[in-house]
Amino acid sequence: MGIFKRMKEDMDVVFEQDPAARTYFEVFLTYSGLHAVWFHRIAHAFYNKRLFFLARVISQVSRFFTGIEIHPGAKIGRRLFIDHGMGVVIGETCEIGDNVTIYQGVTLGGTGKEKGKRHPTVKDNALISTGAKVLGSITIGENAKVGGGSVVLKDVPANSTVVGIPGKVIVQDGVRVKDLDHHKLPDPVADKMKEMQEQIDALQAELVKLKERSQLQNVD
Repeated sequence: MGIFKRMKEDMDVVFEQDPAARTYFEVFLTYSGLHAVWFHRIAHAFYNKRLFFLARVISQVSRFFTGIEIHPGAKIGRRLFIDHGMGVVIGETCEIGDNVTIYQGVTLGGTGKEKGKRHPTVKDNALISTGAKVLGSITIGENAKVGGGSVVLKDVPANSTVVGIPGKVIVQDGVRVKDLDHHKLPDPVADKMKEMQEQIDALQAELVKLKERSQLQNVD
């Protein structure tokens, strides 16, 4: 596919995914997610020629103008749609398939200083919602959805929906595993506070018992 046809295909995806898009001229000039993808193609070409420094410079220029950081080593398929995009980070060994949608604040990152494949693989037609963190050499299966704010540390099966911290499968192959109530997503801070409150209540109850025993002993 020629470069101009590929660019038009990228813009067509915007019209399919974003009802706010009005004209090709507007999309061409103002959609930072689109610009980031185009910058990445240039940077990735230099990366493949082992011109690593030049590739990194291009990726950093892209980051400056778009707010989206894509390492030039990442492998990205066709029709990637990055909506808004501010704060998106895509690591060096990421592999992204076709027709993937990524929203703002998403991180496709590593978990430490390990070598080799250390970033996620995202299969075709996957969707990763706002603020989700997908970490490590894991796989997000085809047609999978990652809920907003989730932290995913394990493989996500195809045709499934994952939410929470850590991410848990709630729908798989159209079957609901657990009711999706956004106001009831796992909250480790709230859980810890509840546990501490239970311990405080238990200590207070023990103190009351000790005071009662002390008073009885004083009466005797």
